[in-house]
Amino acid sequence: MEEGYTSLPASHLLGSVPAVIAEDKTTSIASEAASTANLHLFPPSNGGYQAPGTPSGADEQTTSSWQGVFSISSYSSYFNVDTDVVVERIISSVYPMNDFYRKIDGNPDLYGPIWISATLMFMLAALGNFGTYLMKKRNDSSTTWTFDVTYVEWSACAIFGYMLAVPAAFYFLLQYFGFRTSLVRLWCMWGYSLFIFMPICLLLVVPVELFRWIIILLAGIASSWFIAVNLKAYTQSSDLMMLIVGAMVLQFALALFIKMFFFP
Repeated sequence: MEEGYTSLPASHLLGSVPAVIAEDKTTSIASEAASTANLHLFPPSNGGYQAPGTPSGADEQTTSSWQGVFSISSYSSYFNVDTDVVVERIISSVYPMNDFYRKIDGNPDLYGPIWISATLMFMLAALGNFGTYLMKKRNDSSTTWTFDVTYVEWSACAIFGYMLAVPAAFYFLLQYFGFRTSLVRLWCMWGYSLFIFMPICLLLVVPVELFRWIIILLAGIASSWFIAVNLKAYTQSSDLMMLIVGAMVLQFALALFIKMFFFP
C-alpha cells in the first residue's frame, strides 16, 4: 500500500506547481524586448491589434503592418519623450556639425517636429504680417495696419507640406538605392532642422533689408549643412553626393521662400 502511494507522480498531487512558469516568463520578456526594439519602425506592425483566433507571437507575421496606421495606439511610442530630451535635440539641431542622427537612432520622436512645425507656422503668419507692416511704414508713414489671413494658409501648407513630403521622398529614394532607413528618423531629422527658423523670424522683423538677407542666408546655410551632415550618415558606404546636394538645395530654397514670401 505504501509503495503505491509513493509511486504517484508529484505533478498530480494537490498544491503542485507546473514547471512551465519560467518558460512563460521568458517568452513574455522576449516578446516585450522585441516590441521595444521596433519602436523606431514605421508603419507600426499592428498597433496592438490581434485578430480573433490568432495565436500570440504570430500576429506580427500574419497581420499587415499597415493596419497600425489607423490605430491611435500605434503612434504613442513616437510621443513618449521627455522635455529634457526634446530640448537637448533642439540644441543639437542648431549646431550643424553635431552627430544628431546618433541621438535619435534609438528613439526618434515626432513630438518635437510637430511642435516646431506648428509654432513656426504661426510665427511666420504673425511676424510676417508685422514685418511687412514695418517695412511699408518705413517707406510710407500713412500706412495702416492690416492682417493678411492668407499668410496662415500659406505657412501651414509650406511648413507641414515640406516637413512631410520631402523626408518621405528621400525615404523612397534611399530605399530605391538599397539603403535601409526609417521614415520616422527622417521626419524627426527634418522637423528639428526647422527650429533654426523660429528665432530667425524674430530677427526678420527688423525693417532693414540688408540685415534680413544676411540673417536668412546664414540660417539657410546652417540648416542645409545640418541636413547634409546627418543625411550623409545613411550613405557612408556609397557615393550619393547628388542626393545630399539635392537635400541641401531644397532646404536652402525653403529659407529663400520664407524671406521672399513672408518678409518681402
